[in-house]
Amino acid sequence: MQRLLKKRCETPLKDIIENAFLTLFEVEPIFDSDHDQKYDVTSVSFVSETPLYLEKFQDWFGNLLQTRGQDILRSKGILDFVGEEERYVFQGVHMLMDASPMGPWPKDKEKTSRVVFIGRNLDTMDLERGFEGCKSV
Repeated sequence: MQRLLKKRCETPLKDIIENAFLTLFEVEPIFDSDHDQKYDVTSVSFVSETPLYLEKFQDWFGNLLQTRGQDILRSKGILDFVGEEERYVFQGVHMLMDASPMGPWPKDKEKTSRVVFIGRNLDTMDLERGFEGCKSV
């Protein structure tokens, strides 16, 4: 590979392109190598037709973010809370989360809470227990 040491913007474009083209053939292609890397990134989602208690959800989700926030890459959902006419939407990245009312539920749609988590080393059973514990049963 040839080094192109010149003053700023004085290297002819032809030299740059020729140099880059030649070095492409000197690089071992990444796509041919065997990859033994394992990525523990998974997703899990839950649905509930039973309304959730707002306070229980806030407690559970807040604790979840404090204890497992680094492993939760993304979270999002639409929530139906007991006594609320509006649906609530939330989205999060790691330990940051934002939630707000999204307006009333459409009249032709059932009120259904849905949450999705994308992350590393997610404990599906633990997440499910936590979500189920927010239901108003």
